[in-house]
Amino acid sequence: SQKKKKKNGVPVWGWSYPDFPPQKGVLPADKAVETMLKHMTDPSSASHLSLAPGSSVVLVVNNLGGLSCLELGIVAGAAVRCLENRGVSIARALVGSFMTALEMAGVSLTLMLVDEELVRLIDAKTTAMAWPNLLAGLATTRREEIPAPVEGPKKPQDEAGTGPGVVRVQRVLERVCSTLLDMQDRLNELDRGAGDGDCGHTHARAAQAIREWMRARPPPSAPGQLLSALADVVLEHMGGSSGLYGLFLTAAARSLRSRSDFPAWADAMDAGIEAMQRYGGAAPGDRTMLDSLFAAAQTLHSLRNPSANLLQVLAAAVQSAEAAAEATRHMEAAAGRASYVHSSRLEQPDPGAVAVAAVLGAVLEGLRDTPQ
Repeated sequence: SQKKKKKNGVPVWGWSYPDFPPQKGVLPADKAVETMLKHMTDPSSASHLSLAPGSSVVLVVNNLGGLSCLELGIVAGAAVRCLENRGVSIARALVGSFMTALEMAGVSLTLMLVDEELVRLIDAKTTAMAWPNLLAGLATTRREEIPAPVEGPKKPQDEAGTGPGVVRVQRVLERVCSTLLDMQDRLNELDRGAGDGDCGHTHARAAQAIREWMRARPPPSAPGQLLSALADVVLEHMGGSSGLYGLFLTAAARSLRSRSDFPAWADAMDAGIEAMQRYGGAAPGDRTMLDSLFAAAQTLHSLRNPSANLLQVLAAAVQSAEAAAEATRHMEAAAGRASYVHSSRLEQPDPGAVAVAAVLGAVLEGLRDTPQ
C-alpha cells in the first residue's frame, strides 16, 4: 500500500508490506532510522522486539528498489550507529535489495535476535540466489587503533650527508635540475601540440623541489636510498608525469638495495621500465618517455660486461635516448594525451622523451665534471 503526503512542502512517501499500515515519512536518514527502530522496539506494540543493552541481532537493511548504493549505505550506517548507541551488538548486517516494489524509493529495516547457534546457521552456505555472501564479522562503526608493527633492524647504509659519494650525487643532481629549468620553455612548446602545454612547468617543479630538498639535507649516497627519496620528492611536488617517474624510480631503487655495481644499474633500469609498462600501460613505440628510456636501457646492458667503462657506456646510452626521442616525431601516439590527437598534428618529438634524454645527458655531464 502507498500513501503520499507533504512535509514542509516536500512530497514524502510512506510504504508498507501488505496488511501493515504505512508509517509517516521522515526526511533525514538518521531521524528516519531512529523513528523506525523506536517503533519496532516500542513496548506498547504487541509485535515489538525487546532489545536490551548487550543484545545481539542480525540487521537487514532492504532497498525497496529505487535507492542508490550511496543512499542505502547511509541508511545502513545510521542503523548501525543507532543500535550501537543502545548497546546492541550487530552480529551480522545484510544490506541490499531483498524484497522490492520495483523502483520505489524507500527502505525497510528488519531485526532478529540471535545467539551463536543462529549466527552459525545464518553464515551457513546456501544455494539461494539472492542471499548475500556474508563476511563473518561484527558490523560496527567503532574504530580501534592498532599500533604499527615495530620495524626490524635495517641494513646499515650510508646516512644522509655521509660517505664519499655525496658531493658527486649533489653535483649530478644540480646539473639535472639546471638542465630541466633551462628546458622549461622548449618542453612547454613541444607539449602544446599534443598535451596541456605544461610539460616544461611540471619538470621545472620537480627540479625546484629537488633543489630545495638538497638544501634542507644532503642527499643519501646509497643508490637505493637516493632513488627512493627522489621518488618521494617527485610524487609530492611534480604533478603531471610524476606517477610514471615515481613508478620508475621506486622500482629501480629495489634493484639497488643490496648492490650497486654496474650490472645492478642496468638491472635497475630494466626494473623501472618494466614497472612503467605494467602499471602505465605504454610500450616502446607508443610515442612516450618510455621510448627514450627503453633505448637507453638497451645500451646500458653493456654495463654487465666486466670490462665496461661507465662513462663510455653512458655516453652511448645518451646518444640512443636522443635518437629515440627524435624518432618519436614520426610515431603515431598510442598512449598518453597525445593519443587523442590526430597523427597529422604531431609534428614535434614527444616532450617526455626529450626530457628523459636531457636528464640522462645531464647525468653524464655531471659525472664527467666530478672527480671519481
